[in-house]
Amino acid sequence: MVTFEQIKNSHEIQTYIKMADKTLRALGYTEHSFAHVTRAAEDAGRLLEAMGYSEREQELARIAGYMHDIGNVINRVDHAQSGAVMAFRILDHMEMDAEEIAIIISAIGNHDEGTAAAVNAIAAALILADKSDVRRTRVRNPDLASFDIHDRVNYAVTASKLLFSPDCEAITLNLTIDTSISPVMSYFEIFLNRMLLCTKAADFFGRSFGLVVNGQKLL
Repeated sequence: MVTFEQIKNSHEIQTYIKMADKTLRALGYTEHSFAHVTRAAEDAGRLLEAMGYSEREQELARIAGYMHDIGNVINRVDHAQSGAVMAFRILDHMEMDAEEIAIIISAIGNHDEGTAAAVNAIAAALILADKSDVRRTRVRNPDLASFDIHDRVNYAVTASKLLFSPDCEAITLNLTIDTSISPVMSYFEIFLNRMLLCTKAADFFGRSFGLVVNGQKLL
């Protein structure tokens, strides 16, 4: 049985994550390295735990979260699909069970906004974990004068937390935004599709998706 610890300690996977982030740095994207994939993995696992899924399903969500962006090493375009193919090769060589591989690569192949869908619980958890990772530390160069709108919005978010519990009706993204850096509307301008996708992912679990910004409920 392939474990999350094996995935984290794989030199091959670590290399693809580092090189994928190096590619995105060259293209001007925010951080997609170990901080991002670790947070995605942890939040996806915690979410399934709160929803009552088994420990193994939680572990599969963490594995998918950790590996979901390796396709960026090939190209940002269609990185979800190329990442799923890469993950298949890696996990197959590790002799993971075929059904578990299928679940993980379906989640990875369906996490990007353009083609994403909550096709299973792992995919739904990954979507919510990935799309909610908006934070100041993802901006590589804190030079306000050189920021584009994506840098400005990410840098304005001084705190973010994905909130959920077994007895809550909503899965909520709670953000603190410094409006002297970026207005709240700029968040919606660039992340509206993400919020719609999170709504569909939360619906998979029979929950609504909520967005709270600076203490005010906006969704």
